[in-house]
Amino acid sequence: MAQPNHSCHYNESMSFFYNKSGGDDKWDSAQLILVQVVGSLFCCFILVSNAMVIAAVVTNKRFHYPFYYLLANLAASDFLAGIAYVYLMFNTGPVSRKLTVRGYFIRQGLLDISLSASLANLLVIALERYISVMNWKVHSNLTKRRVTLLIVLVWAISIFMGAVPSLGWNCICNLSKCSQLAPIFSRSYLIFWSVSNLVVFLVMVVIYMRIYAYVKKKTSVLMPHTSGSINRKRTPIKLIKTVMVVLGAFVFCWTPGLVVLLLDGLNCQSCQVMKLKRWLLLLAVLNSVMNPCIYSYKDEEMWMTFKNLMRCIGNGTRRQRSTKANSRPLSSGQDTVNSQPPSEEMKSDDQGILKT
Repeated sequence: MAQPNHSCHYNESMSFFYNKSGGDDKWDSAQLILVQVVGSLFCCFILVSNAMVIAAVVTNKRFHYPFYYLLANLAASDFLAGIAYVYLMFNTGPVSRKLTVRGYFIRQGLLDISLSASLANLLVIALERYISVMNWKVHSNLTKRRVTLLIVLVWAISIFMGAVPSLGWNCICNLSKCSQLAPIFSRSYLIFWSVSNLVVFLVMVVIYMRIYAYVKKKTSVLMPHTSGSINRKRTPIKLIKTVMVVLGAFVFCWTPGLVVLLLDGLNCQSCQVMKLKRWLLLLAVLNSVMNPCIYSYKDEEMWMTFKNLMRCIGNGTRRQRSTKANSRPLSSGQDTVNSQPPSEEMKSDDQGILKT
């Protein structure tokens, strides 16, 4: 019986690991171009739209509440995801085989950090909503200091989760444990990663089901005593709906990928996980595209702030153009026109003025 190879291969290129793991990462040229073009358009939208969400929360004082600070942090994680996707789009297919071990860790680490940050943000937002709803308030009483600590904690956990494979939970020294989708990641790590994320999904769904049941019960009790319009405005139901849609989109876009990662971790030979990889990538990108659209569609104040920001950018561009136009030196033609001798009529007018 052959002994497993426990020597380390840090100096090998990724082509070595793809060959050893049996993961065929060959792309059809048309598919690769399609994924890169569509993915690049999506990424441009992700970067611009999530930057606008962050700017909206910073500039609009009506958003200076814990919920919106956490929402801006979720937009920041989507912004990082856009950067990670751009890096991935142009380091996949044939290029991925030429990457070094360090380059591959960076590529996957960016993706893992952005996913972990999105998931952690959604969990923290769920808890913040739970606290506010149980106190029947639109916004929770979390102080800015606590919100800041939560945001720092989210990013600390996310960076740690993204760095775990490079810190040692990999198969570089034990090739028999390598996965197909991530040929230097251990199958045990993929199982841990996918199961932990799916459990967090389940926890968030339970929290929102509990919130929804409580709000429905509370509303039915208060409805006979308050007018419908006042009741709607003063209950936190609107923000809950926004977050539930965001969570639903996240679960829809990421669950298929996590299930495929779990199957790869379980060493499913007949699942053909490599064929699904590229399309699951686009589905994950789509999630970061959807979030800013959900914010603006479900929140009228956010949409108005977006329009004001775009108006300010447009006005600033026009001012810059007019300033440049006014500061241009006169052309030679204009100088010639301005330096022409005065006409006879002008001379006679001047003489009349002198006589008077």
